[in-house]
Amino acid sequence: MNAAPAVRSPKFFLIDKEFVRCGLCPNNCEIKSGYFGACGVRGNKGGKGIIPFYGFITALAVDPIEKKPLYRYKPGSKILSLGFAGCNLRCPFCQNWHISQNTDSKGRWMKPEEVISTALKQDLSIAYTYSEPLVHIEYILDCMALARKHGITNVLVTNGCINAEPAAEILALTDAANIDLKSFSADTYRILNGVHNKKPDILQTVLEFIKLGCKMGIHIEITTLVVPGLNDSEEELNSIADFIFSLTETDKTNPGIPWHLTAYHPDYRWNAPPTDPDFLRKIAKKAREKLQFVYTGNI
Repeated sequence: MNAAPAVRSPKFFLIDKEFVRCGLCPNNCEIKSGYFGACGVRGNKGGKGIIPFYGFITALAVDPIEKKPLYRYKPGSKILSLGFAGCNLRCPFCQNWHISQNTDSKGRWMKPEEVISTALKQDLSIAYTYSEPLVHIEYILDCMALARKHGITNVLVTNGCINAEPAAEILALTDAANIDLKSFSADTYRILNGVHNKKPDILQTVLEFIKLGCKMGIHIEITTLVVPGLNDSEEELNSIADFIFSLTETDKTNPGIPWHLTAYHPDYRWNAPPTDPDFLRKIAKKAREKLQFVYTGNI
């Protein structure tokens, strides 16, 4: 394994008498010395905020951009994809739980300069993806800023669960994003949060992140993993379609925000039967009555 890059000063930490408070996401974790927050990668050592996984890459691959999924942004191109450890949600059906729900994954250390050099050699855009990149915001910001200097496109694949101030900072360097809108129910998002007693309103945080991305002119596509027994009611899925339509209506420069309806398969701690492909197609057909671009995936 390569040596770890020099760690920059962590952002969005506040020092309290007994805790380090992380203000990155709505969990707003109060972290005791020797422990980490809900994400597993942002911690407290001796009363100071630490980010010991800065530059630790759990997955590195060259993918078709459609795999992100982005169907309406640079179609047919390839993209350098970086994965990370940890996540600030605890989705029991996580498809990437091997890297998102633990920090013991194998990987390599890469300085931002190494990432940019790799992308330049193959003339690739860069995607921050697989697990939740935003919990590594310091590293992502460094990579994105350097990518911008070299004319490299930045793509963010995220759950959008981040507070307003860091959201504005990261989106200012983002060219395109695929954002998970996992549900249209605050109660369901509380289930997916799973590890935090304060039960923040994550749904509203994610909706505001999506709205801000649209307002800033970023290419946005939205993905919903349709999980039987959790978020698969026609009423809830129709509400998501209405929300996406409202975004399109307020942004006349956008011909339509794509919505990816993705089939779930049993994984991690969720054993419900796979999503019925015919049901997914039915929802997609109905959504197309109001949305221009609706896709089904993982069928």
